Amino acid sequence: MLTVRDGRDDLGTTVTSFMSVSLEPPMVLAGVASSSYLAEVLSRTGRWAATVLGAEQRALAGRFAAEGRPGARILLASEPHHRGGLSGALIPESGVTALECETRQRIEAGDHTLFAAEVLSTDYIARDRKPLIRVNRRYLPG
Repeated sequence: MLTVRDGRDDLGTTVTSFMSVSLEPPMVLAGVASSSYLAEVLSRTGRWAATVLGAEQRALAGRFAAEGRPGARILLASEPHHRGGLSGALIPESGVTALECETRQRIEAGDHTLFAAEVLSTDYIARDRKPLIRVNRRYLPG
């Protein structure tokens, strides 16, 4: 799940394309639909957060993937969360891990924009949780 602060508003979405790119410096890559408002915000806002959701968080992933969804503050209202100190983005506290990132490069790829970002900090790691993984439009059993 990717979240970003846009002035007074908070945006977020469930991303299905997220991966590690580099260990030195630590970098990740996230794919976002180019036509989305989120892609526009990420293009002008350098810092954002990525949370790897846990296997038991399908409902939260669904809320952040829904068409016409409200802002991230409303979607996280019933979940423990906090603001990242470096990104200002909302970060759910119940995931597997959360990263605060800064975009270093944007790459247009078909109907998506890939945001290559340096990991500024790891907010937390919950080694006892299994990640939520989606393959071929289905979640794998947790």
